[in-house]
Amino acid sequence: MDQLNPRAPNSSPLTPLGFLERAATVYGDRPSVVYNTTTYTWSETHRRCLQLASSIVSYGIKRSHVVSVVAPNIPAIYELHFAVPMAGAVLNTINTRLDARTVAVLLRHGESKLVFVDYQSSSLVLEAISLFPHNSPRPILVLIADDESKTPSSLASGFYSTYETMVQKGDTEFNWIRPKSEWDPIVLNYTSGTTASPKGVVHSHRGMFIVALDALLVWSVPEQPVFLWTLPMFHANGWTYTWGMAAIGGTNVCLRRFDAAVIYAAIHRHGVTHLCGAPVVLNMLSNSPDNRPLKNQVHILTAGAPPPAAVLLRTESLGFTVTHGLGMTETGGLVVSCVWKPQWNRLPATERARLKARQGVRTAGMTEVDVVDPETGLSVKRDGLTLGEIVLRGGCIMLGYLKDPEATSKSMRENGWFYTGDVGVMHPDGYLEIKDRSKDVIISGGENLSSVEVESTLYSHPAINEAAVVARPDEYWGETPCAFVSLRPELKKKPTEKEIIEYCRDKLPHYMVPKTVVFKEELPKTSTGKIKKFVLREMAKAMSWPMASRL
Repeated sequence: MDQLNPRAPNSSPLTPLGFLERAATVYGDRPSVVYNTTTYTWSETHRRCLQLASSIVSYGIKRSHVVSVVAPNIPAIYELHFAVPMAGAVLNTINTRLDARTVAVLLRHGESKLVFVDYQSSSLVLEAISLFPHNSPRPILVLIADDESKTPSSLASGFYSTYETMVQKGDTEFNWIRPKSEWDPIVLNYTSGTTASPKGVVHSHRGMFIVALDALLVWSVPEQPVFLWTLPMFHANGWTYTWGMAAIGGTNVCLRRFDAAVIYAAIHRHGVTHLCGAPVVLNMLSNSPDNRPLKNQVHILTAGAPPPAAVLLRTESLGFTVTHGLGMTETGGLVVSCVWKPQWNRLPATERARLKARQGVRTAGMTEVDVVDPETGLSVKRDGLTLGEIVLRGGCIMLGYLKDPEATSKSMRENGWFYTGDVGVMHPDGYLEIKDRSKDVIISGGENLSSVEVESTLYSHPAINEAAVVARPDEYWGETPCAFVSLRPELKKKPTEKEIIEYCRDKLPHYMVPKTVVFKEELPKTSTGKIKKFVLREMAKAMSWPMASRL
């Protein structure tokens, strides 16, 4: 058998781009993208992506050139997930809520050659380009108009063409550029910016192929689902469901913007079966006065932050089926999932919610997941109590951080693990649970306490809508828990700081009880729904230091 080596027929590079070709054949007459009054079929989406890819190449874009897009969840950004890499280029999706300075930094760092810009972000991108140094090369700008019939006859200054013009002028018979190696880069994703400066995460065709299929398997997504895009496609490529929906002929229902009322309306109008979102989306749906009985089962996949058990309980009481997992920009998508066991259905609702709040076990596509002592690298006890850092290894881990070998080496160690920076525990049944980001652990009087546990207790308070807990400097304890909360708008009587502290004291160990509660109308969030704890930490630091508290 030693003479049986890889050969050309069995060594074609793995890439998720092939999903689109197959979809055009198998699901050609089925709806692929739905947006307002526009509907495309899979054969039409395949043709449009080929045309767009050929036009991108005609602009001088070559292998490994970076092509960026600044757009919300509209058909164009979905199509660009195929068209850009089909042109041999690397797709870079940029958060639409960033400021011009940050957009300028990302475009220059990634050396973008071509930028597709939604018309609502045109002024943002033009301002970002104006911040480039005088002698710095400028990318070609292409305008995405929501309605091409309303596009001015003459383009705004700075734009070379429109998106639809590029599609219509493209070659329907274009022979798309396949990767030479499955390790070729396919996307450049910048981290959300919740921690210091965003880093450029580069993923390969191989990694995205693995995680896209793995994401379908772990969520048990059947053929031809109706997928509602409540998760931004610019966030880790929509956890790879951009490509995944092509693999199974799903219908992508696109939303430019949404709130709870819009989500419920879309669910009932289109017969939505699946949607993704951070816990803030669950909180929005469960607290909305617009909720109505669901006509069909709707599955929600949540990740991005540990969801409080109380929020999970409220969401599932409305008829949603929630799956919870762990993923990062650096992993491309979900790598840990709380795989449900049938016997857990016999448990009380509160216990089911507590179990589901755990991140779970590795997905089938991951090689290994563990919780280790960050100093020794040894596995921590499986007691659900001993804290350690969550580490991963598997085929979907990033190639590395663009132009940052030091950060790449720090996270991807020679011992074969990728260090996530998440602090967690391993339970006796082999399920892991995130307790905090390493930077969010609060050390009070020498005790390490989990802000996530305190937040989960706060979310169970009937008056609290959102909660986040950060460290506040303290002369005596070093740090104490400081809770920022928003209250439900329909309340007639609002609780006091003392009442919330007393509520926590009845449910938490003494040292974990918040010493300060700050009421806010709304907590600051990133565009992906994560609460901006770095902003809250600065607010807590800016507060005057309390007198030595010995409560």
